[in-house]
Amino acid sequence: MALSDFYATHASYRTRIVLNPRDSKDVIGAAAAALYLIKNVQVQAIIGPHTSMQANFLINLGNKSQVPIISFSATSPSLTFLRSPYFFRATQNDSSKVKAISTIVVAFGWREAVPIYIDDEFGEGIIPYLTDALQGINVRVPYRSVIPSPASDDQISEELYKLLTMQTRVFIVHMPPSLGTRLFALAKEVGMMSEGYVWIVTDGMTNLWSLTNPPTIDSMQGVLGVRTYFPGTNELENFKVRWKRKFQQDNPTIINAELNIFGPWAYDATFALAMAIENVSMGNFSFNKTNVSSSGTDLESLGVSQNGPQLIQALSSTKFRGLTGDINFVNGQLQSPVFQIVNVNGNGERRVGFWTPKSGLVKELNLANRSTNSTHKPNLGPIIWPGDTISPPKGWKIPTNEKKLRIGVPVNGGFSEFVKVTWDPNSHTAASVTGYCIDVFYAVMVAMPYVVTYEFIPFATPDGKSAGTYDDLIFQVYNGTYDAVVGDTTIVANRSQYVDFTLPYIESGVSMFVPIRDNRRKNAWVFLKPLTWDLWLTSACFFLFIGFVVWRVVSNLARFVVIIWCFVVLILTQSYTASLTSLLTVQQLQPTVTYIQELLKKEKKVGFLKGSFIEGILKGRFRFPESQLIEYQSPEELHDLFTKGSANGGVAATLNEIPYMKLFLAKYWFKYTAVEPKLRTNGFGFVFPRGSPLVADVFKAVLNVTQGDKMNQIE
Repeated sequence: MALSDFYATHASYRTRIVLNPRDSKDVIGAAAAALYLIKNVQVQAIIGPHTSMQANFLINLGNKSQVPIISFSATSPSLTFLRSPYFFRATQNDSSKVKAISTIVVAFGWREAVPIYIDDEFGEGIIPYLTDALQGINVRVPYRSVIPSPASDDQISEELYKLLTMQTRVFIVHMPPSLGTRLFALAKEVGMMSEGYVWIVTDGMTNLWSLTNPPTIDSMQGVLGVRTYFPGTNELENFKVRWKRKFQQDNPTIINAELNIFGPWAYDATFALAMAIENVSMGNFSFNKTNVSSSGTDLESLGVSQNGPQLIQALSSTKFRGLTGDINFVNGQLQSPVFQIVNVNGNGERRVGFWTPKSGLVKELNLANRSTNSTHKPNLGPIIWPGDTISPPKGWKIPTNEKKLRIGVPVNGGFSEFVKVTWDPNSHTAASVTGYCIDVFYAVMVAMPYVVTYEFIPFATPDGKSAGTYDDLIFQVYNGTYDAVVGDTTIVANRSQYVDFTLPYIESGVSMFVPIRDNRRKNAWVFLKPLTWDLWLTSACFFLFIGFVVWRVVSNLARFVVIIWCFVVLILTQSYTASLTSLLTVQQLQPTVTYIQELLKKEKKVGFLKGSFIEGILKGRFRFPESQLIEYQSPEELHDLFTKGSANGGVAATLNEIPYMKLFLAKYWFKYTAVEPKLRTNGFGFVFPRGSPLVADVFKAVLNVTQGDKMNQIE
């Protein structure tokens, strides 16, 4: 049809394409057919093959013989890596659709997704691009589900049950319909097409949905699909009608046949080749033979087409408006198209929007006026999700094999106001977990949009002692021992490399605290210190002089002098009072140490809270040796160390976080004060595994709690 249409409208062209069809049912058949056509028929170009696996060998064959290979159905991105100038893809590269898929994922706020793909060239080719696109928007790919092409129903069901035990509920399916329809039928059987699940399929299936039967469509209710969009032109509709009529004439026993998307692509590929051949002066259609021995293989005896270089240049410069849109090869590839977003509902599909490279997700397509829209909002029509619900799934669920979140809590006997673990003396298990951090967590769980079940597990040894540092506790989340950590855990940069923190629920910081030196004057003449001896003597002389004037002279002038003197005395009295107060109070607030370098230079001891990250700061940033550091566990122990002093086995200063020291100063406010350095930290936060879907919701809940009245009640 393509050739007859082309030459009917280009009757003046001096060239004609003669087809030499060969049926290639598999990879070996495609290779044998291509070898025969190039060696024996000496074809100038090959339109095909059908699959990406077949194309892999044929591209190398075309490159060796300089015969252009034009495929309208081989979509694997891995074919691009062959970098053959003789390969032209007259269809869309699978990598072009990953941006549309990732935009859908981020628009609905899903934080994890699992690709499910067939184990062959077609399936594996898209995965690196899809993974990179998802990771580029901070979406984790915790698992890749690979389905072998000849997989039995039992093998597919086994893989689905494995997915069922995971928390991720967003699945991206990339496989042909023959395998995909079986996958969805079995997914429905195991309960994975119910509410809460998200299924996104690529055009490997959406392009052929019209060929599936009603039972298959019934098992795919709620699925979202990404499909290449073709403008609905009169030429395309007319071609479909003519094709159906001709197909019915040639195949009278086949009823209701529908043209799939590869038909228009094959039509345009044929047009492109016919145009290119016309633009090349092809006077000689022979091949240059290579000299090989009689024992040489068929590959070694292949000739080289003399017209190949000119033909690929003509194909690269060919531009026209085809049935599928604008045809223009750039490095042998068509440009990124517009994609439809479709939703399986009822007996078929329903279009809910589009994705364009410039505008992202849009509900309606306006090719004449494209504007950049935010890709972070689901700008789509109503979607019916699996389970016949219109509420977007949150994209995850607590796994079926784990009923409660295992939440680790620190065991800190000293500052128990934050977290306190009470042990049962008989069973030696935790009877209760209380404290400020626990109360905040309770309030956050109440503010969550759904119920989360959990249990507290103290990070302790069998005898009830702490099992390690705070870094050790947080690492238990990284290695999967705990699902989260709740406690006085500080948000620190190096910890964020392997876990995720929520929004801080208490402000923090690090400062140095030292004892106060008592410099108050102990003698009885301290009242003379506010004024200098010169000022005392001058004041006494003026008292005598004013007294003499008042006593000897009784007049208005004497009264005026007395008024001025009273004003001077008032000022003098106020200055004296202020100076004396300063001597008796301010001098007693002087710290014993003012700079941390002074401690290092004088080799004085410094204390730090046992198990905290402060030890690393003292050793790494300030270069304190181990011999100058002493750990403590409680406010009382720190006070005892200060009382002893550095020379007697105690400490001269401590570096600690401000929340802890607020509790310390509440008991000993009159003996200690804060001095430089003062370091910023991000406060206390709850700990979750990297990429946990809980983090986003807990983040919002923490924000609601910290900005509400509940936080004041807890404090």
